[in-house]
Amino acid sequence: MFFKRIGDLRQDNDLTQQQVADLLHCQREVYRRYEKGTREIPVSYAIFLADYYKVSVDYLLGVSDKKN
Repeated sequence: MFFKRIGDLRQDNDLTQQQVADLLHCQREVYRRYEKGTREIPVSYAIFLADYYKVSVDYLLGVSDKKN
């Protein structure tokens, strides 16, 4: 499953994939696969990123267009 907003939010916040991977305590390649959709993002990471970017998990995953 492809979650475009994960990458969009990262770029909007001027972060590199490595910086986000460091926040999640994972390798950059693993995080890149989350953005590309070749690996499913764990729920705990989705919750962390939603909180970090101050959006809802539904928005982060593209389920809703409402940020909060």
